[in-house]
Amino acid sequence: MKKLTEALESDVGMKTKTYGRDDTQGRKTKTALWNYVGNDITGAVARTEKVAGTFEQLLGGEVYHYHSKVIMKEARTGGAHLWHQDYGYWYENGCMYPNMGTVWIAVDKADRGNGCLKIIPGSHKAGRVDHIRMGDQAGADLERVTQLEKALGLFHVEINPGDALFFHCNILHRSDQNSSDRRRWAFLVAYNRADNNPVYKHHHPQYTPLNKLPNAAILECSTATDLTGKGFFSLDKDFSLASLNTKA
Repeated sequence: MKKLTEALESDVGMKTKTYGRDDTQGRKTKTALWNYVGNDITGAVARTEKVAGTFEQLLGGEVYHYHSKVIMKEARTGGAHLWHQDYGYWYENGCMYPNMGTVWIAVDKADRGNGCLKIIPGSHKAGRVDHIRMGDQAGADLERVTQLEKALGLFHVEINPGDALFFHCNILHRSDQNSSDRRRWAFLVAYNRADNNPVYKHHHPQYTPLNKLPNAAILECSTATDLTGKGFFSLDKDFSLASLNTKA
């Protein structure tokens, strides 16, 4: 984790590529998102057997890198993420099947005090929930969310640096604002199954073969801040958000 954290914290690295999404409550959370693994430590993590290989087992087939991002929920100012499914965005991108998922890796300790992730366990089995645009985010139908929470409960993902959560793209999740004096950063990698190639060209990549690496590649990687070829995202190119209806 030391290598990854130092790379993310570098003043010449990901911090130069951030944008913010309005949380409808007056705050934003900084995010840097990129489409291709590149040659740096973040790409090494995304390509390892322990990460990419685990998702191939979970999704039942070859996967490719859909995107990675670092979410920088800063102390006292970090914004919320509304209830949503990742597939609420990705369906709009032309991904026809929910054969997708994300690994959420804690850079800092995440707990209820600094806006940890909250999930509804088992909600992925309910299928895709309708989403509408709320500010700069896609929000899930709250009536359906409420009913699923009543049936399945709520789980706070309180984890330590280096811990990882692998979750399906239809899991309902959110996080609150960070009003504590502690930041809450996380590194996320999203994967799509190779046979689920999006039918639309959009702001994330079509199928691109992923050259997996042995787990030892993380320790061997000496490249921290090479951003060459990573294909960073900008909010004005958000195909999925533009496709959603806006809350009245």
